[in-house]
Amino acid sequence: MIPAHPLALTAERRLDERRQRALTRYYLEAGAGGLAVGVHTTQFAIRDPGIDLYRPVLELAAETSRETDRRPLLVAGLIGATAQALAEAETAVELGYDAGLLGLGALADADNDELIAHSRAVAEVIPVFGFYLQPAVGGRRLDVDFWRRFAEIQDVVAIKVAPFNRYQTIDVVRGVVDAGRSGEIALYTGNDDTILFDLLSEYSLDGHAAHFAGGLLGQWAVGTRRAVELLSDAATWRARREIPLDAIVRAHELTDTNAALFDAANGFAGCIAGIHEILRRQGLLAGRWCLDPAEDISPGQLEEIDRVHRAYPHLHDDKFIAEHLDAWLA
Repeated sequence: MIPAHPLALTAERRLDERRQRALTRYYLEAGAGGLAVGVHTTQFAIRDPGIDLYRPVLELAAETSRETDRRPLLVAGLIGATAQALAEAETAVELGYDAGLLGLGALADADNDELIAHSRAVAEVIPVFGFYLQPAVGGRRLDVDFWRRFAEIQDVVAIKVAPFNRYQTIDVVRGVVDAGRSGEIALYTGNDDTILFDLLSEYSLDGHAAHFAGGLLGQWAVGTRRAVELLSDAATWRARREIPLDAIVRAHELTDTNAALFDAANGFAGCIAGIHEILRRQGLLAGRWCLDPAEDISPGQLEEIDRVHRAYPHLHDDKFIAEHLDAWLA
């Protein structure tokens, strides 16, 4: 269970270290098994000249995670062309991160040979967490051949599957199975529109079974404790091979909630601000500010967030956070 870590900012759009640490404490005490930092939810602009928050933000999460006896898996977002991705991988290794979530959006015109060479170079520095990001937020189309060859890289340890497309999700699973590594590479859902369905699913391709081990999700940056419980329930249901009707109901509730938070109605324009709005209401963030002043809630999105928050209180952590907030902010 890996939440994608948001970025806590002051009203002046500077790093709010106190609240950044509080977020990390929330995720760990909620039971998250890992943290993904420097990813889309953390805002790619942390790397921009003049902002330069990539290292400080990764370092804060790593330091704060050492407050607990339970060692979380630390995943660093890696983006850009090869030189940038390698530099970020080296920073992540230096700070004690376990893997790098490798985004390929910057290589939009690269062919499979170039993408594989890029991935191999990064895997020589840090174990790689593959990433199929939907095009609507900066990803690119990746075919079965790419995923087969990518899965053959020995230091690929996991893949976040987030194309928001069932055909392309199966492409990833096929690639891993064809590479003979379905028992070695962990699949994590990032498909916000089908989170629970992915966690309940089992694939059988050419006699080989595969399933999702968990999720690495911006959605899980809110309602984290409830998400931990949901992941546990999903694993139990799948092991029993008995999926209750309640699971299907909860799956649709979660998708409806995500549509509001991630602003699906407006092409995900307000996805980060939507997460921030929930965390602001709960007191973990002081505001929903993003690094880009133009990035905010879309028209009608607040009303949708209000609706799903009223409709599905069992998906939120309001009470849990209220009980611990002062300690996390100390």
